[in-house]
Amino acid sequence: MIGQRISSGSVWEEKVGYSRAVVVDGWVFMSGTTGFDPVTKELPQDVEAQAENCFRNIAAALTQAGTSLDNLVRVLIFVRNAEDFQRIIPIIRKHCASARPANTTVFAQLVSPEMKVEIEATARIA
Repeated sequence: MIGQRISSGSVWEEKVGYSRAVVVDGWVFMSGTTGFDPVTKELPQDVEAQAENCFRNIAAALTQAGTSLDNLVRVLIFVRNAEDFQRIIPIIRKHCASARPANTTVFAQLVSPEMKVEIEATARIA
């Protein structure tokens, strides 16, 4: 096995067979991260809260890997509804502005109808 595996403790990681993040050669590759709140065990109803939780969950894994959102190099954002993208732009900017990572946003059907946004990220360990 190559690299360090980071888990969030989600039952889905074990069930499906993936890691929240993998660290290889100074890079952190994050799985798609949803707005599920690991503390409350709930998925908020509004897209803004889900987007905030996505970045909070990504930041937590990056901290475990020895880096932070300031070292993001790429984000891939999946949004269920095109109308919701305008609502999360300020949240994306808040968490990405210092790193200015490459960004692609895609409108897509997500795994669960309650999920409104999912974010995949890549970061460098500085």
